[in-house]
Amino acid sequence: MKNTFFTQIESYLRQANQWYLETPERSLDQAYKAALKIKSIEDEHFGGKKISAAHSEYGESVISYFKSDLDKYLKTAKLRVAEFKLSRSILNIADQNINRREVDRIANTNPNYSLQIREDPSVTIEKLNFIDTILQKYSINEATKISSALVAIPNQTPVVIERERIEQNGAIASSTSSIKSIAGDEDKVFEKTGVLPRSILGTINRIQQELDPKSEEQILQNYRKSKLKTVVSIRFILLLILVPLLFQQVSKAFLVGPIVDKYRNDEKTEIFLNVNLEEEALVELERFEKQLQFRSLIGLMPELGKEEKEEQIKEKAEELKEEYRQRSADAIKNVFADIAAVAAFCGIILTRKRDIEVLKSFMDDVVYGLSDSAKAFIIILFTDVFVGFHSPHGWEVILEGISKHLGLPENREFIFLFIATFPVILDTMFKYWIFRYLNRISPSAVATYRNMNE
Repeated sequence: MKNTFFTQIESYLRQANQWYLETPERSLDQAYKAALKIKSIEDEHFGGKKISAAHSEYGESVISYFKSDLDKYLKTAKLRVAEFKLSRSILNIADQNINRREVDRIANTNPNYSLQIREDPSVTIEKLNFIDTILQKYSINEATKISSALVAIPNQTPVVIERERIEQNGAIASSTSSIKSIAGDEDKVFEKTGVLPRSILGTINRIQQELDPKSEEQILQNYRKSKLKTVVSIRFILLLILVPLLFQQVSKAFLVGPIVDKYRNDEKTEIFLNVNLEEEALVELERFEKQLQFRSLIGLMPELGKEEKEEQIKEKAEELKEEYRQRSADAIKNVFADIAAVAAFCGIILTRKRDIEVLKSFMDDVVYGLSDSAKAFIIILFTDVFVGFHSPHGWEVILEGISKHLGLPENREFIFLFIATFPVILDTMFKYWIFRYLNRISPSAVATYRNMNE
């Protein structure tokens, strides 16, 4: 009896040990099956796209039905992936020094055991990659789960603040749905917590990385990647600046310039492109005439007769004629040269999409690496320059310079209308960006910005 009893206990312990050793593979398979279910729904009902009302013609009830299934499968996949990571971090099956005799004994009771604990690493990686692809498609940054309408008031929950905001606006009818939506978002945030606190999992992962003999190589590899990202980003920025400028200058000098000069050498061609150029020439000619008279009066030059004076004025008029003919030709050349520069810029954007992604990642690292005070300083500098109290003068100079560059008449009414509308629109968009996005990504930076702005 005792032998039978101990044999049964040993059998139970062996089965428990086997179940424990099979936990990573079992969890991974369950997460993989849940991800396959989500992919099946996408392929059958949403054309392979994300499960959303925007990608189908179903009604609200059908979309709600699919989303309930989606939430169920997402919960299963996330929970099983967390279980896989935790069990594998505690007991790395590939590195276990299990007694060979014990393995043989377990294999005798379950022939599939050796296959279960020795699954091909490439299969595991493929499953994890597929699960990550599905989860990332439906993952939302925790910061974006909080409604943009919430105000950061101490000692008040987001639900209470949202209810107060809705009641103040008189929208009582929609308060229930809004509060439920926020509560649902909070539930989704708690779902990401996992089986154990993140600090424990993070500590285990950190210890594993420190004990890993390849950790130093990994650090060097990350440094090389960061260095390569910086070099590629700076090179791409220089490319965006220098290539359009070179295209503008080269096309103006060797392509557009000769063509324009050929057709504007005709004496019948208009000298002035617009009235403003003609007025500038008249003002300069009048100033030259008064200068001759002034210099003769103060004795810097002998008094000129009427014919001599008219002759010098005529020579000055010829000089102004050639000068403004050249300025008009340059304006026409600038138009076509600028078109060539814009085409070169668009060509770079369309053909270097990979560099754009690297540049975006580089800019994110730079921006997020700044302190809150530095972010607030940049925001205040940008707003004061483009939408601040003194910005109208800057916009006026910019618009006048563009008009002269392209040979367009300086329409004061258009300039004043632009200054009265565009900075206001830009300021509204910028405030909306701060309220909608920056407040979620970096609330402390927004608080610092408000304090500095006050």
